[in-house]
Amino acid sequence: MMTLNLVVPCFDEEEVLPETGKRLLALLDQLVQREEIHPESAVTFIDDGSRDRTWSLIEGLHASDARVRGIKLSRNQGHQSALLAGLLTAPGDVLVSLDADLQDDLDAIPRMLAAYRQGAEIVFGVRSCRDTDTFFKRATAHAYYRLLQRFGVEVLPHHADFRLMSRRAIDALRDFREVNLFLRGIIPLLGFRTAVVMYERHARFAGCSKYPLPKMLALAFDGIASFSSKPLLWSTHVGAAISLLSLLIGLWALVIRLFTDMSVPGWASTVVPMYFLGGLQMLFLGVIGGYISKIYSETKQRPRFIIEEML
Repeated sequence: MMTLNLVVPCFDEEEVLPETGKRLLALLDQLVQREEIHPESAVTFIDDGSRDRTWSLIEGLHASDARVRGIKLSRNQGHQSALLAGLLTAPGDVLVSLDADLQDDLDAIPRMLAAYRQGAEIVFGVRSCRDTDTFFKRATAHAYYRLLQRFGVEVLPHHADFRLMSRRAIDALRDFREVNLFLRGIIPLLGFRTAVVMYERHARFAGCSKYPLPKMLALAFDGIASFSSKPLLWSTHVGAAISLLSLLIGLWALVIRLFTDMSVPGWASTVVPMYFLGGLQMLFLGVIGGYISKIYSETKQRPRFIIEEML
């Protein structure tokens, strides 16, 4: 009988944590009663440097039920690093990662376990619809997944971090040492047999999202820069095309100057291309700088997380 561990990264989740703990323990009870998992199965909360009472609530849940485990990081490392800390630390034959806000459908977990028993080492939870999202978030999400696929990044559309991983898959994940984490792109690279479970994402039970637009944009860039060099190649191709266009404009301006009387001193065509090319150069330098910053982070080889305390 398999031992299940539910891995839940948390950052300032005091409003939702009591209900989350209650529902996850109830789920374990149901699965144990149906003899689908071992009674020693557990829930592991990872406190990602929360500023509220998140850790004290985890301590209280642990005191009332030993199946609740806790990992306290020394500082806020970000959602992906906190999730990785839980995956690489929590024991169990099978680990299921999910968010603390109860948006992930807990009823999908028994179906994930069924797929695992049928041979899948990794089971992805994929949203069947995005009705709970705003129009802006739906549109940008669709565009982002299309962009990732265009860049050749192997990613599953509408899958976040709600997934099941076997112990074999977790052990393989340990060999990936990058600091700039984008687990949605790393996990498919593991190979192994996979399965997909569709689910409907609920509205957040309480509190507010911990992924504001700047963090979402940073994660989006990590997803592209960590798995594809095509933006650099595209910068080269566009730069070559613009250079050729600039040469043609220059020849046209020379013809106007030599063979017609239409030339006007201070003609705008000398100013517009200059600003256009300058802006383009700054844009591509930003792309290159983004990649260099990723290289800089990787070469320092600093730890991706530091555990301060464990329950």
